[in-house]
Amino acid sequence: MDKNILIIDDSDLVLAMAKDALEDAGYHVSTATNGIEANRYIFSRNKPDLIIMDIMMPMLDGNKKARILKENEMSRDIPILLLSSKSDQEMRKLAEEAGADGYILKPFTPIEIVSKVRKCLSGGS
Repeated sequence: MDKNILIIDDSDLVLAMAKDALEDAGYHVSTATNGIEANRYIFSRNKPDLIIMDIMMPMLDGNKKARILKENEMSRDIPILLLSSKSDQEMRKLAEEAGADGYILKPFTPIEIVSKVRKCLSGGS
């Protein structure tokens, strides 16, 4: 598959679950615990093909980070999926406001996260 996925979440459990599911599906996965740490992956030569980002994080929350990335010429083309335990309706609104390409509701199953990633990478959300 050779697609690089970056997961940004302050929960080690969420990072581990998402990483395991996506690696089992054949993706290369990097992780970061906040939006600042994520910059070293996002603005590298080998930037991610997709970013999965928690909304509630210390330092810089996910929807603000998504807006910043979508406004930056170097990162605006990277699809972003927001991650949260908020309601489906709240997430739809937040994703739209942030310019994200979709969202994943917590708790998620391995099948759900892989399905959302495949759909987003193929042009859907």
